[in-house]
Amino acid sequence: MATTIYDIAKLAGVSKSTVSRVLNKQTNISEEAHKKVLQAIKELDYQPSKLARALTSSGFDAIMVISNRSTKTTSGNPYFSEIIHSISVEAERENFDLILQTAKNSEDELQKCLTKIQQKMIKGIIMLSSPADETFFDKIDAYNIPIVVTGKVEGAYQNIYSVDTDNFGDSYALTEFLIQSGHKKIACIHAPLDYHVSVDRLAGFRNCLFDHHLDIRSDWIIDSGYQIEDSYKAAEKLMASPDKPTAVFATDDIKVMSIYKMAADNGYKIPEDLSVIGYNDKIASTFLSPPLTSIDIPINRLGQSATKLLFQILKGHSDIPKETIITTNMIVRDSIKNI
Repeated sequence: MATTIYDIAKLAGVSKSTVSRVLNKQTNISEEAHKKVLQAIKELDYQPSKLARALTSSGFDAIMVISNRSTKTTSGNPYFSEIIHSISVEAERENFDLILQTAKNSEDELQKCLTKIQQKMIKGIIMLSSPADETFFDKIDAYNIPIVVTGKVEGAYQNIYSVDTDNFGDSYALTEFLIQSGHKKIACIHAPLDYHVSVDRLAGFRNCLFDHHLDIRSDWIIDSGYQIEDSYKAAEKLMASPDKPTAVFATDDIKVMSIYKMAADNGYKIPEDLSVIGYNDKIASTFLSPPLTSIDIPINRLGQSATKLLFQILKGHSDIPKETIITTNMIVRDSIKNI
């Protein structure tokens, strides 16, 4: 016959409600009682049934990951697969299941989230993108479920937390490095300004040019969408003009790879004909020749930090910061020419 919480309570000399609090990782329990319950669980080799616990008021031990983006914007982007992997590792350590949710649009996303919350299918949410339009946050905050966003959150919310890098500051530093290398004719290929990350990276670029009294040319600042084909065309457009930039700042992996491919296809040499700087991850950088001077995004640290923060909230820890900034470093490689 399977061991029950009644058996654990009897062996530990505590109430079954105390056993339940330990199993649900609640903090309102004495250290002595906690140790007794854990010892009894070990002696009885108790294996809790997730389904049985889900049928109680506690619900399923699961967290949900959402991107708040369409598959069109995430397809082919290595960031999302890598960060999901890092989240799944942390969830497994806590013996939680991970639910990946896709949606047609933000309204569909909201309805799916609310359904899972109401059915007690999830205890927390990790969102992989932070939309510039925070209507989603406004609507879901009232449902009292913790949400950790790997991105910037501007509004003041009760249940929403942010884990991010300094996208404005990093972009400013990348642009300034180009200027210090002698470049004055600098272009930017960026993503649509639907998300805080894109807004902040473009703002860092523009502010740096402004502070150094350099031209901010609208024809050299190109929104190239989310697809590699569109970024490729944007890079071709920059180099087709008689008045070419000497350097280009790319705001994400897709843009970087598109510029490198365009250069290879059209006989341009990096950095002799065009210096390139931007954001990249260490794995992708190994495939680029020459290697990119970049801010390497600490994707695993972002995923781990966001997941650990969510579990701290679920365990009832106090003084949880609303905003956590993960530090980054610029790594100078061979994609910049000094002029």
